[in-house]
Amino acid sequence: MALSLERHLIFATNTRSLWPVPDWLEIPNLPPNLGTIAGFIYATLYVLMEPVAGGIIAPVLIGVTALSNYLTTNYAQQANMWAIGIQVVSWAAQFLGHGKYEGRMPALVDNIVQAFFLAPLFVWLEVLFHFGYREELKERLDKEVEKEIAKFRQGKEANGAAKNGQAE
Repeated sequence: MALSLERHLIFATNTRSLWPVPDWLEIPNLPPNLGTIAGFIYATLYVLMEPVAGGIIAPVLIGVTALSNYLTTNYAQQANMWAIGIQVVSWAAQFLGHGKYEGRMPALVDNIVQAFFLAPLFVWLEVLFHFGYREELKERLDKEVEKEIAKFRQGKEANGAAKNGQAE
């Protein structure tokens, strides 16, 4: 999850500061650019959506944002080349994995907000669930996921039957 957000933040940290900041208010490696603003938006909204899980991941997100700013400030071309390479490999793996193992397109195709904003939080929650975090939430989410999988399978079977000329 962090790697995914980090590569996006590296691209956004290539922007200049959007407004001047007095020296006494300046935070090292967190200038007011698009990357920093995105990092703070992610952290804030994650805390608002799930306070404990968001509170745990928020410092990590701000740290990744600072690291991204540091890398683009000190190693601009190399950081961007690495980010582009990781981006290409990750997107290829995303589409290949979904196509081969799930038989469907990634959520990005259906809902871009879910893909870029909610999916990293969902992955973080899965990590926390592994350690026993909010079992009742995990059970509710698992039930909803099972419903969605069942809908997907029914749709896939109906499409397969229609392609074979069989009635539904």
